[in-house]
Amino acid sequence: MQTTKTSVDSRTFRLVSPGLVEEMTVKRSIRKGEVAVEPTIGSICHADLRYYMGLRRPEALAKKLPMALLHEGIGRIVESSSDSLKVGQRVVIVPNIPGKENTEECSSLCDKEFIDNYSEKNHFLGSGYDGIAQSRLVLPEACAIPISDQIPDEIAVLAELCTVSYHALSRVKGKLAFPKVKVAVFGDGPVGYLTAAMLHHIYGLDQTRLKVFGAIPEKLEQFSFADRALVQEFDIFEAEKVDIVIECTGGRFSESAVNQAIDLLARGGSLILMGVTEERVPINTRDVLEKGLTLYGSSRSSAPDYHAVLSAMQNIEYQETLRAILPEKFTPIENVNDFKEAMDSAAEHKSWQKVILDFNWS
Repeated sequence: MQTTKTSVDSRTFRLVSPGLVEEMTVKRSIRKGEVAVEPTIGSICHADLRYYMGLRRPEALAKKLPMALLHEGIGRIVESSSDSLKVGQRVVIVPNIPGKENTEECSSLCDKEFIDNYSEKNHFLGSGYDGIAQSRLVLPEACAIPISDQIPDEIAVLAELCTVSYHALSRVKGKLAFPKVKVAVFGDGPVGYLTAAMLHHIYGLDQTRLKVFGAIPEKLEQFSFADRALVQEFDIFEAEKVDIVIECTGGRFSESAVNQAIDLLARGGSLILMGVTEERVPINTRDVLEKGLTLYGSSRSSAPDYHAVLSAMQNIEYQETLRAILPEKFTPIENVNDFKEAMDSAAEHKSWQKVILDFNWS
């Protein structure tokens, strides 16, 4: 045991309503096996912007607000009731907080891995529960993953988004092991980039087996390790079929991307859906049935995925690929007004590169 404190006061930047963020002090209890983490660097996700801009359904906003945003970030431990984690350690924050296991909520076929990721009893930071935009975040020790000295902060902050890709790809890792498997990624944004980078660096796919479809030439240029095509100029029907497609577009382009993916897949192929949209998306079920396709939905990850990703992140070449998605400068955050300005800027510009926040809580 390393601390006698049983609670901490946290400066919490809560989204009260779309566009309105207020600072409040929240006392947070520290129980046995938990740690208090001071967030040092955070990253803004499109999910954060959907809440901030009021683009979620009204019933979802009413249910989840007020709350502090952000679920991508790292920090340092400032209080610990853990036997294994020490004050001062750098850690990646795992936003998917396991709840009490409830075997009645899912099929008897559900395994622990499924429950860890998708149980309704879980809490997810920045989605109905206060996220990383606060000065003291209390977590179970399993949700604070130590960062190796070989991984700089600016790479470690990308871990959460990378683990989402890692977990999604784990659904088809058996197929990815075949040396002739061919994979396509739809989406030239951050999710598509990090997913394609993982396919290249972790699974060893090169330009002969990995193709990325996008809509903006400047974005596609970043995918130098993959074969690339502008989706609006590509003849899907005449193209060679692929074994796996990962759809990373989301939003208003989901419908076209999902159906183009179905057209591109070979019989018996797999389609992983990662893009998020608020609208229902009609899909070509006839070809899904006739081709015998398998569809997977995946948008979250859990602690075991982080250990695998952080191990891979020690590779210098992988780090260099990831750096392409980082901005030249991080955005300093000292108070709630700084945070609101950062959210306003991210909502207005929506740059291809991630928006990284550098917190100073003193």
